[in-house]
Amino acid sequence: MGEKILALYACGMSQRDISEQIKNIYDVEISDGLVSKIVDKITLEVTAWQNRPLEPVYPFVFMDSIHYKVKENHQYITKAAYVVLGIGQNGRKDILGVWIGENESSKFWLSVMNGLKNRGIKDVYVFCVDALAGFREDINAAFPSSQIQRCIIHI
Repeated sequence: MGEKILALYACGMSQRDISEQIKNIYDVEISDGLVSKIVDKITLEVTAWQNRPLEPVYPFVFMDSIHYKVKENHQYITKAAYVVLGIGQNGRKDILGVWIGENESSKFWLSVMNGLKNRGIKDVYVFCVDALAGFREDINAAFPSSQIQRCIIHI
């Protein structure tokens, strides 16, 4: 249950919304206070993961967003979870980060890429992305020597 609470919190849900989701999914009532205690216990760990140093070079980086609906202020709205998956030089996959935004935009992706650079990435050989307008230009601005491959799923 703790993992589910953390996942909902990571998606940007309020403590009240998390309590409602747990009630809907598990038919268990938990207080906002208990949600707060669980979140507080791991906030430092999550923040450390979100800001951890990254490898200087990634041969492949996959960038995409997942759109989902959440209940906010008694109405359902669409949010975007921006996900970056890197393949390190050792061949291992690593989620480099997950960010929550209101909707997908290339400008938000540019801020994500600048954040990745601030965490230590110097070079990416190939970015695999969809055909979002402005995406190619923003990748070239952040990582000018990188190649861009359109994701086969999006073709």
